[in-house]
Amino acid sequence: MNQNQSGIAYFSMEIAYEPTMPTYSGGLGILAGDTIRSAADLGLPMLAVSLVHRAGFFHQHLDEHGNQREEPENWDPQARLEPIDIALEVEIEGRRIALRTWRYRMRGASGASVPVYLLDSDLSENDEGDRRLTDHLYGGDSRYRLAQEAILGIGGRMLVRALDRDGIATYHLNEGHSALLVLQLLEEHLAQQQRSEPSDEDVQLVRQHCVFTTHTPIPAGHDRFPYDLVRQVLGERRTALLGALGALDDGHLDMTHLALRGARYVNGVARRHGEVSRELFPHYPIHAITNGVHAATWTSPPFAQLFDLHVGGWRRDNTYLRYVEAIPLYEIEEAHARAKEALIEEIRQRTGAVFERGVLTLGFARRAAGYKRADLLFADIERLHDIAQRIGPIQIAYGGKAHPHDSEGREMIRRVFEARRALRSPIGMVYLENYEMALAAKLVAGVDVWLNTPTRPLEASGTSGMKAALNGVPSLSVLDGWWVEGCIEGVTGWAIGGDDTASERSADAASLYDALERIATTFYREQDAFARVRRSAIALNGSFFNTQRMVAQYALNAYAGAN
Repeated sequence: MNQNQSGIAYFSMEIAYEPTMPTYSGGLGILAGDTIRSAADLGLPMLAVSLVHRAGFFHQHLDEHGNQREEPENWDPQARLEPIDIALEVEIEGRRIALRTWRYRMRGASGASVPVYLLDSDLSENDEGDRRLTDHLYGGDSRYRLAQEAILGIGGRMLVRALDRDGIATYHLNEGHSALLVLQLLEEHLAQQQRSEPSDEDVQLVRQHCVFTTHTPIPAGHDRFPYDLVRQVLGERRTALLGALGALDDGHLDMTHLALRGARYVNGVARRHGEVSRELFPHYPIHAITNGVHAATWTSPPFAQLFDLHVGGWRRDNTYLRYVEAIPLYEIEEAHARAKEALIEEIRQRTGAVFERGVLTLGFARRAAGYKRADLLFADIERLHDIAQRIGPIQIAYGGKAHPHDSEGREMIRRVFEARRALRSPIGMVYLENYEMALAAKLVAGVDVWLNTPTRPLEASGTSGMKAALNGVPSLSVLDGWWVEGCIEGVTGWAIGGDDTASERSADAASLYDALERIATTFYREQDAFARVRRSAIALNGSFFNTQRMVAQYALNAYAGAN
């Protein structure tokens, strides 16, 4: 990148800033926040753009049967954000919708910060419906979602221009929600050229400014909007331009195809996900940059203190965590015991349940979706009881929200609750409602083993197991997503099933129980061996699966390609 144009504008529909700002639904937003923190640590010239989401995703309530009820999780932007004197207007459905801008400074471990700009339509000059367009993350119907994506992509580009940030060389689209940015860039270029019809050369010029990261290997996970709705929301002129960009497919606007068409560099979020994405979109060169987590954010206080003592500089350079292999095992165990005590107290306060420090504790917490198979652990409850009775008791901590419109995800939570009623001593289980950042930090550090059971190959990456690894918590996971790269059997954790893509549920369940029996035996009878797995999880996985390494790879492979 040349000296005059070296900046990066990072666009994401959701970003996790802090627990008091419910502006994220799960892994995508957490990753976005961690990415921006690491960009600050590395001194990248980045800014980020999102929406304010003043009503949040939702606050989850669960009844005794696991039925989920949602309530808005309102928060006050004025208490957390800085108002910016920039007024914008975006045309939606033929109306000019006024936008204001807030700023949040995302700080990394170094104390440096990256500015994040949040667009907000809650202004008196807008009608009531338009005022609510930036309120709910992933809320409303298709019209609401498309209007939000227009505000993010089109309004976000207008914001960057209003900031007078002409030094932006790269626009990074974090998932397809912001793909209308490509449309806006093309419109601006054509206006400068005083032309209305784009050529292939025009599209190529726009492509040189865009990088696209796709996060889902599930075709249904890619946003598609009917042609008539696109004309209604965006207008005839913009719809025609989308057709010229090749984004209108089978009577729909496909946001992923728009992003693919408009980006010079495209990547999946793990090596396996890159392979799956190339199968989904065979006409595009798709690379892979494996996700990570922000080490200083997700390392619990006991382990942060331990690392400070033995591997000073680990916050500045996460690769120093490789030297954790020299820390005595008893110190690793002592740090974990303190993290486990904090989780036990959190569980007691939230549910009244009493978990015990010396009992093998499994953790499973992520967005509730059918393919994640939260109920796989209970496929054969009698065998699960047999393991607990023969080898030692087991405690299980669950958490996770289902999207309000995901009936399969909601049913998955109910099935986990049904399984809990079938469990008996020596197995105990809790489901912690309203899973969010603060609770996640305690869970990933305080359990003994992190469980992940997705259907292959539907896990794009996953990052919760990476957070666990930083805290000496090994994973027991299906070989998919990041775990294909992170699993060294019996060293950093344990695998469920093989590496094929068509494993049956029953085979995965049997593999899970076989592994759990080995894990329980090691936990109760070979404590030093279990502690060595803890230590290796930190040294081998924590030192690599972090956003410091990830963002450095983006800088070298994606951002450096700007003209």
